[in-house]
Amino acid sequence: MLKVYAYSGCSTCKNAIKWLKQRSIDFEEVAIRETPPSVGELKVMLGAYEGELRRLFNVSGMDYRSLGLKDTLPGMSTEEALGMLAGNGNLVKRPFAVDAGRQIFLVGFKEGEWEKALVGE
Repeated sequence: MLKVYAYSGCSTCKNAIKWLKQRSIDFEEVAIRETPPSVGELKVMLGAYEGELRRLFNVSGMDYRSLGLKDTLPGMSTEEALGMLAGNGNLVKRPFAVDAGRQIFLVGFKEGEWEKALVGE
């Protein structure tokens, strides 16, 4: 089943959840701040995004800025960066949707991408 990590105060997440419900797509919603994606899920997502670590980070978030990740992320190891993401859901770009069984990996909400991945199967 599709697992969607989201934050209730995020308008993009709200739009994605609304979009899924309008299309009667089954999913499990997980509170991203309380339960961030696991390192395993992050590794799979990273592979889907061809190793582009920055794509997994919420680069507009306060935590990203306060930790100075714009400057330090390029020098981090993949393991270190994934550990940070798995330990702090505020750092993860959201919504973060994964269904490894069906090979669905989505970060952020772009309706066309979600349509292609979830409806155009």
